[in-house]
Amino acid sequence: MRARGTTLTFSVTHSRRAGGGVLLRLVGELDMSTVGQLNETIDRLAADGARHLLLDLAELTFCDSTGIAAFVRGDNRAAADGGWLRLTGATGRVDRVLQVTGLADVLAYQPDMADPASQDGRLIG
Repeated sequence: MRARGTTLTFSVTHSRRAGGGVLLRLVGELDMSTVGQLNETIDRLAADGARHLLLDLAELTFCDSTGIAAFVRGDNRAAADGGWLRLTGATGRVDRVLQVTGLADVLAYQPDMADPASQDGRLIG
């Protein structure tokens, strides 16, 4: 439970990865009030030609169903252009949500994956 009057923030930053693709770093709480930031970033990157997205969730402290939907939406968008979206680094409750919802399997989630292409040959391309 949050202390009264506190505001938890969310941020998403991104950088190009060596060898291609984009690393997105999510920090804070991903929920109905913040999911628009993630969707806008993914849409902007896709419009700029990004096809391979790795989302680092190491500093994501909370993720609700709208966050889960954003991950699926992002993967669907990337797949439509021949790419993928993968997740890495989740801990605690966020990791638990990925496991319980089955999203860990759907998005080939690996807690400490540095390079998703090295984990699964179908990702290269």
